[in-house]
Amino acid sequence: MPSANTLRASAIAEPPTTSRKAPPVVSSSRVSQITPAETYVSPAAGSKGTVVVAGAGLAGLSAGKYLVDQGYTPLVLEARDVLGGKVAAWKDEDGDWYETGLHIFFGAYPNTLMLFEELGIQDRLQWKNHSLIFAMPNKPGVFSRFDFPDIPGPFNGIWAILTNNDMLTWPEKIKFGLALIPAITKGQKYVEEMDRMSFSEWLKMQGAPPRIEKEIFIAMSKALAFVDPDQLSATVVLTALNRFLQEGDGSKMAFLDGAPPERLCQPIADYIERAGGKVLLDKPLEQVLLNEDNTVAGFQIRGVKGQQPEIITADRYASAMPVDILKKLLPSEWAAMPFFDNITPLEGTPVINIHLWLDRKVSDVNNLLFSRSKLLSVYADMSVCCNEYKDDQRSHLELIFAPAAEWIGRSDEEIIAATVKELEIIFPEYFGANARDPAQVRKYKVVKTPRSVYMARPGMQAHRPDQKTPISNFYLCGDWTMQRYLGSQEGAILSGKQMAEAIEADRAVRPRKAVSSAGIPASFNVRQIR
Repeated sequence: MPSANTLRASAIAEPPTTSRKAPPVVSSSRVSQITPAETYVSPAAGSKGTVVVAGAGLAGLSAGKYLVDQGYTPLVLEARDVLGGKVAAWKDEDGDWYETGLHIFFGAYPNTLMLFEELGIQDRLQWKNHSLIFAMPNKPGVFSRFDFPDIPGPFNGIWAILTNNDMLTWPEKIKFGLALIPAITKGQKYVEEMDRMSFSEWLKMQGAPPRIEKEIFIAMSKALAFVDPDQLSATVVLTALNRFLQEGDGSKMAFLDGAPPERLCQPIADYIERAGGKVLLDKPLEQVLLNEDNTVAGFQIRGVKGQQPEIITADRYASAMPVDILKKLLPSEWAAMPFFDNITPLEGTPVINIHLWLDRKVSDVNNLLFSRSKLLSVYADMSVCCNEYKDDQRSHLELIFAPAAEWIGRSDEEIIAATVKELEIIFPEYFGANARDPAQVRKYKVVKTPRSVYMARPGMQAHRPDQKTPISNFYLCGDWTMQRYLGSQEGAILSGKQMAEAIEADRAVRPRKAVSSAGIPASFNVRQIR
């Protein structure tokens, strides 16, 4: 496994959770300064200490927010020049936003909804009608709906299935309903045990008709994890079904009213900074520096855009980076530890997000749509679904291209050509040789993420780590770490919250330092007084 070299420093007597170790002795001429976290942050009176978090995606920002709530002073460092990680977005030369993905918020996301409420930005969620809408490839231009009435779950989900007459026959509906009983009635333990098989295997085990997978769950699997159901752990879909069916509004969807970096990430950063913490861009972690006891001595930050390289020191350290990046930066002294060695099989899934700006309106559907296309997962007309992107005259289609493993290395032109070909089935009136009102692509953006959410193949649950590591002053968060919502926005936010709780729990159980009859020891740290 690739690993960063480590730079040793002398250990001191105090435990790492109570007193900062001496900064490492720097031998590299590239590093010009050692920077205590307090250089950037302003700890309030009674602060429980500083925590440096590498990564300002939803996990890292969530960690920063909940560390503030626990009484810590976080310094969140982002390698790129934009907040958001997997929900990052940029403006093009015309001022139009393009995003890394089509980001949907579900009613079954309790931690996300609580975060919006705590930030006072819940009005930025644009809730849609409670429906799941599928394109009909065998009927070009036709869509089929599962409409959920306003009654408690799972009865609204059962009603939605029974009243849809386009996709399933009545015998298939009955078998489908019976197959779903474990997803409704059995708890989290059962859901996690099913990680031993793919969702395709689970459907066969439950006696579900083969057409159920073809008509519904290929599209749903690609929407949840960007892969087909025969490659996806049953735990992923069962988790979604359990929440969607148990909670009346679980599968109800909302779009953010604008670009995630501005409308969600920036309010979290502002919250952190109002409490004395700080969120910094263009601060890529280059190396994790260790003390002699293998605890973290500092984060070495590469200098970019004219900034000097530096080593940032703090009381505690955390990674909110994707698993693929963390594995590359693991010190060799840690890589052989069972805890870190266990994450080796985890890796991100490639995904491609496509933006097409058209010269006319091709859709008025104000919701997410499941394309049921071979190459496309889900899509939406953002000119209808999102306030900031609103355009009454021209469509702005955002589409997820998945599975993307065979396409991630191809040219943008090839990907766009293949996408437009798929649109001939979804919008035959506007695309293709027989189009009555041909639409033209005014411009496009292809956003490739070679390693996105972790690839949730069967058996991967056992490799997802806890937020607490064997290193006493180092913690983890990210949607790939262990929490019940898997690789999702809710999972990322929950992981950050759990990490903050782990740091506080470690502090609460830490043994008190004995004080001799001679008085206060010379190594006493005033931060121990609470």
